[in-house]
Amino acid sequence: MQRVAAYAIILREGPEATGPDHLQILLSRLSDTLTQTPLWTLPGGGLEHGEDPRAAVVREVYEETGLDVTVGETAWVFSSHRANTWRRGRNVDAHAVRIVYDGWVPLDSPEPSTVEVGGSTAEAAWLPLADVRAGRVPTLPLVLEALDEHRVARVQRVASYALVLRGPAGAQEVLLTRIAPHAVHGGRWHLPGGGLDFQEDPRAGLVREVAEETGLAVTLGQPLEVHDIALTGVAPTGRLEEFHGIHLIFVGTVDSDEEPRVVEVDGTTDAVAWVPLASLGELPVTSTVTAALAAYRR
Repeated sequence: MQRVAAYAIILREGPEATGPDHLQILLSRLSDTLTQTPLWTLPGGGLEHGEDPRAAVVREVYEETGLDVTVGETAWVFSSHRANTWRRGRNVDAHAVRIVYDGWVPLDSPEPSTVEVGGSTAEAAWLPLADVRAGRVPTLPLVLEALDEHRVARVQRVASYALVLRGPAGAQEVLLTRIAPHAVHGGRWHLPGGGLDFQEDPRAGLVREVAEETGLAVTLGQPLEVHDIALTGVAPTGRLEEFHGIHLIFVGTVDSDEEPRVVEVDGTTDAVAWVPLASLGELPVTSTVTAALAAYRR
């Protein structure tokens, strides 16, 4: 008996996300008809004849958890051969081929709930990754084997930002945008700007981003600073990533007296304002803002 199956490793930050110890993994518990003791496994299952493995894992994850999964390009293949084992009420020579994908679900997903009735799983839940790795959660061997091979996706992003000031010395204001709650550093105030499209000129990309986030036309001066950040967190898509951001910061000016407003709908910016430099310490700001003002003062 040979069986090909597809599964997904789906990770997220827990409610009190302060580091890797607070990561959670989505697992399915095997039905009581299959095991006398609780056993958890990765969501997924066997491929139907002619079924694409990616389509199979999306279908299986939904049946077992009720969640819509997106799978990445990376997959790991595990092969297990048991010449003398018990399957479906008989003794067989079994060969299992398991394809495990990197997967993620939307940030606003509901709590997992098994959809399939009478299937091989009884429930689904987010469980502490540290407890799974330490063996405090009983799992099938596949779970730990897959976790040993799994690597968090690495993403590097180049972005341009503008430090835009107005007003006389001693009473200057800086143009800031607030990061939307669904994005990394949600609620913090940031410089207007954002990621560059492929092959996009950094200045042209920055003019575009400032217009989308503030409704204002910016004129750019000299490059001011190169700043970078490195963090592990959940992207707006729901994917857990090791993120490296490279930030090109320019000095900018705007000639219009028009009040700024967010133009882009459903983006990563939910507010924009002129903020007095004297009251900047009262707001949560990103390290990009701090680095830009330090470079400007130098």
